[in-house]
Amino acid sequence: MADDKSKRDFRDRDRVSAGDDYEIEFFAQQNGISADQVRQLIKNKGNDRATLAEAARALRERK
Repeated sequence: MADDKSKRDFRDRDRVSAGDDYEIEFFAQQNGISADQVRQLIKNKGNDRATLAEAARALRERK
């Protein structure tokens, strides 16, 4: 289900929603990895944005 755009608070800024493709695509583009890699990271590490960013950085450095 899509986020309620009328709510303007920032409660979930520290998480990446695995169910919203636009969030996955944005995070992937922002961190230089593919959307499939983001989905795999969420599955393995959870949806905490800081943890995912660190894991994405490690993924990029391995290449």
